[in-house]
Amino acid sequence: MREQLLPWALEDVELGEDVLELGSGYGANLRVLVEQVPRLTAVEIDGDTARHLEEGWGDRARVVHADASALPLPDAAFSSVVCFTMLHHVPATETQDRIFSEAFRVLRPGGFFAGCDSQPNFRFRLLHIGDTRNTLVPAELPGRLAAAGFTGIRVDRHPESGGLRFRGRRPADG
Repeated sequence: MREQLLPWALEDVELGEDVLELGSGYGANLRVLVEQVPRLTAVEIDGDTARHLEEGWGDRARVVHADASALPLPDAAFSSVVCFTMLHHVPATETQDRIFSEAFRVLRPGGFFAGCDSQPNFRFRLLHIGDTRNTLVPAELPGRLAAAGFTGIRVDRHPESGGLRFRGRRPADG
């Protein structure tokens, strides 16, 4: 995470002072981000996992037990919103789109929404037997992010792993 995934996913992304991580899971990325930004808020849908994050990182990050598609957070509260390898766990494309809309809503004008996710391959399928795996379609993602309001959208693939990264900005004027 520290050496490869996050530097690649966040290349040329200005995180700013107040960062929101969606779908923090067990905290693999949180433990890196918390060292890089002044204020970090982590959203996790699973109650037990959110409690675990609060116990381990609550003194350095605000942990919110919530659904990223219906965030209990104020409008324009964050300088950036990030999510890493979590969107494929969201079972419906419509719910992923609500997550994009919520990321836009809580993002300050001029702020970045950025992250990365896995793409299907043999190893990925093995790791997700019996698990949700609704992967993003790279060619469709720019349009979906634009529909949520983002501009300056970039989607590209990692040259070795084949995973994808994405980023977009909330326009500075709104």
